[in-house]
Amino acid sequence: MIEQTIPASRAFSVRRMVIRASSALLAVERLALMGLMYVLTGLILVNVVTRYARFPIYWIDESAVYCVVWLTFIGASAMTRLRLDFAVTMLTERLSARHQKIAKVISTGLVVVFGAALIVTCVLWMDPIGLARAGFDGRKLAAETFNFLYTEHTQTLNWPTWVLYLTLPIFAVSMTVHGLANLLEDLGLVPRMPPKGFQLSELDGVN
Repeated sequence: MIEQTIPASRAFSVRRMVIRASSALLAVERLALMGLMYVLTGLILVNVVTRYARFPIYWIDESAVYCVVWLTFIGASAMTRLRLDFAVTMLTERLSARHQKIAKVISTGLVVVFGAALIVTCVLWMDPIGLARAGFDGRKLAAETFNFLYTEHTQTLNWPTWVLYLTLPIFAVSMTVHGLANLLEDLGLVPRMPPKGFQLSELDGVN
């Protein structure tokens, strides 16, 4: 009896850890989205004023573009947890309640699979192990593997591009965690909890 209780308690602990990690990520994403929206609005206003004054700041356009990119990926991750991603229900709405639940579990599982595949892709692309073997020398890594990620810079900001591209692995990890949390809820292993900091009506979620 005791031997059966220990694995059950460990499984419950893992489930609770996933839910807590997802909630923490969602809280950080909420703050990041608000901050980036303020930054983007400020950049656009400054750009308008400086162009009107015939003294444009050349790096603002590129800053706004990368700000939108980060907003897009962070927002997409948050939408995954909030279940605001779009879904085609022409088929599932004609199924029974049991089969609808099965279809929902499958679709949520595919989100987790996609996130895990994206993590693997980012690791292969950014090659942190190869970078460490090269002594964290981007030029040496490029010479050995033809991976020029760590040698490139943006056009006007002159920032390392790999810093800006970090949004991809961050998005992959956060979407996977959110997908796992949603999957646990869909399987009925944990109760479904309303997200904190977001006011959603019943009509907001489409998945």
